[in-house]
Amino acid sequence: MNITIDNLQIHYSVKGEGQDVVLLHGWGAELGTFHRIQENLSRFFRVYAIDLPGFGLSSEPPVPWGVEEYTQFVRKFFEQLGISSPILVGHSNGGRISIQYASQYPVKKMILVNSAGIKPKRKPQYYVKVYTYKLVKHVLRLPGLHLYRDRILTYMKGRVGSEDYKNVSGVMQQTLVRVVNTDLRHLLPGIRCSTLLIWGQHDTATPIADAKLMESLLPDAGLAVLNAGHFSYLERPQEFEIIVNKFLENERNNQ
Repeated sequence: MNITIDNLQIHYSVKGEGQDVVLLHGWGAELGTFHRIQENLSRFFRVYAIDLPGFGLSSEPPVPWGVEEYTQFVRKFFEQLGISSPILVGHSNGGRISIQYASQYPVKKMILVNSAGIKPKRKPQYYVKVYTYKLVKHVLRLPGLHLYRDRILTYMKGRVGSEDYKNVSGVMQQTLVRVVNTDLRHLLPGIRCSTLLIWGQHDTATPIADAKLMESLLPDAGLAVLNAGHFSYLERPQEFEIIVNKFLENERNNQ
């Protein structure tokens, strides 16, 4: 299905009936990665999966977005489709958006899966790369060098950027920088909905230490750890479903 929001064509899928559940994917993913989760939960709920702007079959944002812009997009999506007080399920960057949303608007329950939201600690090599790039960018403004600017900066992006950074357009590269450098830990104590954290023990993108910190800051939260990496819901689907179904047991039984 498709819907237009602020001139952006947005692709989404909806299945089932009942309490609204919304699935928000991570960076570089699309709604198809949630297929099994959507099928499982649609037996008891109305389940939406969205291609967030810039991913899957949805349009890119016209300018670089941050977490707040994505949150306001989600709010407009909900308003157009009549969704209120949903159950949010967010993986990685989708968890980042879920945290921001739940800090501002009513949410029934929230499931954070290997969620981003804690600004990562950087190794010294990272700052060497970043500041080298910034220095070169500044130098290339000098007379006589600007003719080579685009070629050199494109080469350097390829050398210093992550795969997530290199594999997207300029707008989405700047969007990635904005969202990755957003720290949401200050919002966690104000979130009142019951929250389930599901994490992979071997996650290197959002380490288990982030999960434990989130659990300690959220007023009503529990943590389930799986023998998996960053995509725990894909690596351990059966265990994931059992945990989620138990967490949503009351909502399921009250349909």
